[in-house]
Amino acid sequence: MNKLVRFGVSLEESLLRAFDKHINLKNYNSRSEAIRDLIREGFVKKEWQEDKEVAGTITIVYNHHQRELVNKLTDIQHAYYNLIVSSHHVHLDHHNCLESIVVKGRASKITELTDRLKSSRGVIFGDLTMATMAEELG
Repeated sequence: MNKLVRFGVSLEESLLRAFDKHINLKNYNSRSEAIRDLIREGFVKKEWQEDKEVAGTITIVYNHHQRELVNKLTDIQHAYYNLIVSSHHVHLDHHNCLESIVVKGRASKITELTDRLKSSRGVIFGDLTMATMAEELG
């Protein structure tokens, strides 16, 4: 593990109060933990903007009764098979399914895959959770 280093931060009092509220809402044990997470989150966003090798999860909810939708979603996923690590299919009710797709690859290709899935007619919801390969975050 890396050596911990202490440093001081100066903030406006109102910003610190707002940050402390955020810390309490998110159940952090300390300001340091919250600051570390915010810094890491910034680096993850930077990795995605720089089109690095990243990881993430695509979540879609769709009506499986929509004509040809299941076949279309399967075809799209097969076209991007090299990005897909695994997928998990859940039957939410008689009509709707949720699919969680774990992906790894270039950020631009993952975003392209996400956009193709989300924009398919019959997809009710789609979202991409950006993650990292954690190579640079320590």
